[in-house]
Amino acid sequence: MTLDDPLANPPGVAKYKQIYLLLRQSIEDGTYSAGTRLPSENELVKRLSASRPTIGRAFAQLESEGLIQRRAGSGTFVSSQAAMPHPSFGLLIPDLGVTEIFEPICQGISQGRNGDHHDLIWGPLFDRDASQEIQAERLCEHYLARGVAGVFFAPLELTEGKDETNMRIAKNFDDAGVPLVLLDRDIVEYPKRSRYDVVGIDNHRAGLMMTEHLLDVGAQRILFFARPYSAPTVTIRIMGYRSAMEARGLDKALQIVCFADPTDANAVEVLLKLHRPDAILCANDLMAVQLMTTLAKAGVRIPGDVRLTGMDDLKYASLLQVPLTSIRQPVLAIGANAMMAMRDRVANPGAPARNFLVDFELMVRESTKRTL
Repeated sequence: MTLDDPLANPPGVAKYKQIYLLLRQSIEDGTYSAGTRLPSENELVKRLSASRPTIGRAFAQLESEGLIQRRAGSGTFVSSQAAMPHPSFGLLIPDLGVTEIFEPICQGISQGRNGDHHDLIWGPLFDRDASQEIQAERLCEHYLARGVAGVFFAPLELTEGKDETNMRIAKNFDDAGVPLVLLDRDIVEYPKRSRYDVVGIDNHRAGLMMTEHLLDVGAQRILFFARPYSAPTVTIRIMGYRSAMEARGLDKALQIVCFADPTDANAVEVLLKLHRPDAILCANDLMAVQLMTTLAKAGVRIPGDVRLTGMDDLKYASLLQVPLTSIRQPVLAIGANAMMAMRDRVANPGAPARNFLVDFELMVRESTKRTL
């Protein structure tokens, strides 16, 4: 379609958006190259049968993306930036669609363009039956073949071979000169630190704050509950939990950390009998919800018998039969900061690795209500 063709006017698409897309396509395919003068607003009004405000709105969006420049008295010209290829960034997130926080993080990444145009590639699903490790490595190969300018990577967790796979993927991108920005977690166990930027929350403070809340509402025997092969973020949350317990003068005998499947009724029963917790701090909301179901089937009352907390504050946390106390992560802000980190990393590949920490909020609900 060219500027001389009538607009298709598909339902649900604003007219200014159609004109914007048509002009952008004409710029990207070289019809109007860098430095070329675009038709005036008056010309486009006649050629496209559109109002001048509609044309002006399309021009404004192109200008906000740096694709055109308006010169007073001369007209509107394609900018030099438009001649440069738009960078493409890949999303390598094995938990996408499984762990709820990553979808809004991706939304934040897509919105965090800082005035520059970029393409965000979600990548294909190669084999639904393949393991997460195989899926991640195939996606790595796909992005390398596409020649992406950078990759946002949420390292694998909860599998025995996660560390080797994460390191192998990172090395492949390193060898190709493709920068990585890590989402939520590092690829090495704390206190080690990788050479990559990491964007997330202060997990030590999150673990500490949640533990302090449980102590403040009267809990004394707090059990930190996580799955085996959890991400390094969980290790850091455990350290925050321990710091809060020690600050209240509670000795190590009362610092209980357990790794098990929250859906395993037998394992949960053993933990309850062995440790007799009056509160359980789960590594994330998904674990807390699964454990809540297991406890309910065993006749354990929340918060009457055991107070329960999660982390992440997923959408359903406040809608459960017993609303869940959790840590709310500002996922859109995490995504926006990830894009900022990527832009800076592309521009300064030799800069030291940094942690981009976004603040969080403690959401107190009925699952930790003080009981008599």
